[in-house]
Amino acid sequence: MRMATAVTTSRAFLYSHRYHSLPFFLPSFFTASRVPRFHRNNTRNPILLSAVKCLHSSSARQNVVDILEERGLLESLTSEQLRHACSDPSIPPLKVYCGFDPTAESLHLGNLLGLIVLSWFQRCGHQTIALIGGATARVGDPSGKSLERPELDLETLSRNTSGITNTIGKILGSSGVSILNNYDWWKEVTLLDFLKDVGRFARVGSMMAKESVKKRLESEQGMSYTEFTYQLLQGYDFLYLFRNEGTNVQIGGSDQWGNITAGTELIRKILRADDAAYGLTFRLLLKSDGTKFGKSEDGAIWLSPSMLSPYKFYQYFFSVSDADVVRFLKILTFLDMNNIKQIESDMKRPGYLPNTAQRRLAEEVTRFVHGQDGLDEALKATEALRPGADTKLDWNTMQAISEDVPSCSFPYHQVLDLSVVDLSVSSGLLDSKSAARRLLKQGGLYLNNSRIDSENKRIESQDIVDGKLLLLSAGKKNKVLVRISSSS
Repeated sequence: MRMATAVTTSRAFLYSHRYHSLPFFLPSFFTASRVPRFHRNNTRNPILLSAVKCLHSSSARQNVVDILEERGLLESLTSEQLRHACSDPSIPPLKVYCGFDPTAESLHLGNLLGLIVLSWFQRCGHQTIALIGGATARVGDPSGKSLERPELDLETLSRNTSGITNTIGKILGSSGVSILNNYDWWKEVTLLDFLKDVGRFARVGSMMAKESVKKRLESEQGMSYTEFTYQLLQGYDFLYLFRNEGTNVQIGGSDQWGNITAGTELIRKILRADDAAYGLTFRLLLKSDGTKFGKSEDGAIWLSPSMLSPYKFYQYFFSVSDADVVRFLKILTFLDMNNIKQIESDMKRPGYLPNTAQRRLAEEVTRFVHGQDGLDEALKATEALRPGADTKLDWNTMQAISEDVPSCSFPYHQVLDLSVVDLSVSSGLLDSKSAARRLLKQGGLYLNNSRIDSENKRIESQDIVDGKLLLLSAGKKNKVLVRISSSS
């Protein structure tokens, strides 16, 4: 792939209808420098005020930037012109992309905000692209990393790419998002092409000043040249999509700021297209201790149902703290803000039923990620696994949660006629018979969600679901699935 015709292409683009529809009347102080989310309230020019005022007419589309800001998602913009371009009816819908490197077989909770922001752009009438980093994943993004990523073999990359493509298609809808792979254009680029057509436009001083680079250079591990070039690879992706797909906005987490501005700078320098490409970053989804959700941590919250069941996904959000639930409702759901404010108000009132807000959060996020069928599966399993529930356990429900609770196996003849107290100990649910008897007297020992009231209760054939499974519970949370084999 050669870029020898870059100047010709840029001139053609500069004089195209799409390019001239962008808002060049805005004041010159709006540059490609980082504009904090509160900039609009501090330095807005009267001309811009007048222009934005017009956006509240009935013909204006919803302003996605304002929506993201109100919900606490917006971190930074490369230019305030983007806010205007998002709602001016005279400007064609924007084309927005977010990148996802296939470093695992599934996206995880840390990637969810990217999908949510893309969905907000879709809902406000803009076009979206999800870019799979089949090429960039071979290099590894140093942003937010203290060590270089391990190299992935081609078979793993292919499997990861397929898995992530399927996940994005199911969540955003294959008809609502274009899914591309940057390996499709990078596979034709030689090193000399890259140095001549991209490298000569990059300033080493600016690259070293990027936050992700500075942190790694100051660390004991340092940074390889391979990782150092990552921002140029991602920057060229934006250039390619801008020129070939008409993509004019790149979004990403706040740790992607340096990579995004590398792209806007390449577009400006190579295509001589000033103020035509924008970047938007959103706040990272952080744990209560301030660390990011990621794939490498224990208990990662995967978005693929093959790696984490809808039931367990639902349970994660059902269990968030009261301190986090309103924030999560704002950034992880599409509920109207007035509804969220009402939920927040209800939480402070006497008689509020605990976990009502968490239940709504879990339902909304699970429906977005796993669809209504996934939510129905999660709700059915949640109700069926509630000790004392009237819902009858069946094979399908128990299989759905089999990977989410501890399990053990026993031959049929060893379980039949065994006391529940003995089985509670041999299955590992409880440490001793005395503990089992004590819990039983307190009303906290359950077999298939039915409370056990007598120490004399023994396992009968009708207790074994489909002749294959038993569910023992100690209280509401501790459970063991007992698999019954027919072998002697």
